[in-house]
Amino acid sequence: MDWNQLRAFHATATTGSLSAAARQLGLTQPTMSRQIAALEARLGVDLFDRVGRKLVLTVIGAELRDRIGMMADAAESVALVASGRKEEIRGRVCISATDTYAAHILPGIVQQIRDEAPEITIAITASNDLSDLHRHEADIAIRHLPPSRTGLVGDHLRDTQAYFYASEEWIARNGLPESPADLAGAAMIGIDDATRFASYLCNVGIPMKVADFRLISDSSVAIWEMVRRGMGVAPMLREVADRTPGVVRLLPDMPPITVPIWLVTHEDLQLSPRIQVVHGILAEGLARM
Repeated sequence: MDWNQLRAFHATATTGSLSAAARQLGLTQPTMSRQIAALEARLGVDLFDRVGRKLVLTVIGAELRDRIGMMADAAESVALVASGRKEEIRGRVCISATDTYAAHILPGIVQQIRDEAPEITIAITASNDLSDLHRHEADIAIRHLPPSRTGLVGDHLRDTQAYFYASEEWIARNGLPESPADLAGAAMIGIDDATRFASYLCNVGIPMKVADFRLISDSSVAIWEMVRRGMGVAPMLREVADRTPGVVRLLPDMPPITVPIWLVTHEDLQLSPRIQVVHGILAEGLARM
């Protein structure tokens, strides 16, 4: 493949016109047109539909634009790394994480990304639903499950633990529970999928039915704030609880809830320099937190 042809096509596809692409690359418009025509002939496909004077990307053209974009990023990265200017790698990276990670864990790691690669724009999607990486809802996802769809790749960084916690105020009113069964009842704050959560609690010796929950939320951040205010009991990652003053771990002899930490991305993004930089800092930060 002729890189000049690929570069001409990518510039035209991203700027939207031959004239703008020619100015960007310092070439003439006829040269750009010839290189794109040569690329289409080599590939045997139309990359643009010609609508009057406008160039509209075909479906194949749009996919090729994204692939060549990664090549362009890689070429720029080689130049930046070779010149010792890794911090100039730029672009947007979207990180998807649960609201707990987004609020309590990610800010410190994102600050490190900002320090090491200040030209990268970080967008954080805080959601307890799995982002669809195939639809580019996120570039990198922090998950508690391994990737299950073709085209996704994941790194299992480590396992962490969650325990049940209550505030000092709640304990002063209700006393310390002596057994898992003591956590049952109106004190337990429910997670949005109350049926699944109640089933889990029963399996660990906390007899709960869906009807027993008096507080339920789909936000772990909201649940943790209610725990902190003395409104009830709930499980939380130990890293978050250790940073929260005024909360106490209950039943220290009770086995922890094991929570795997996975970093997942789409295999097509693995060679992108900005993805590599962000992925590396995330992996390091999450592994040591």
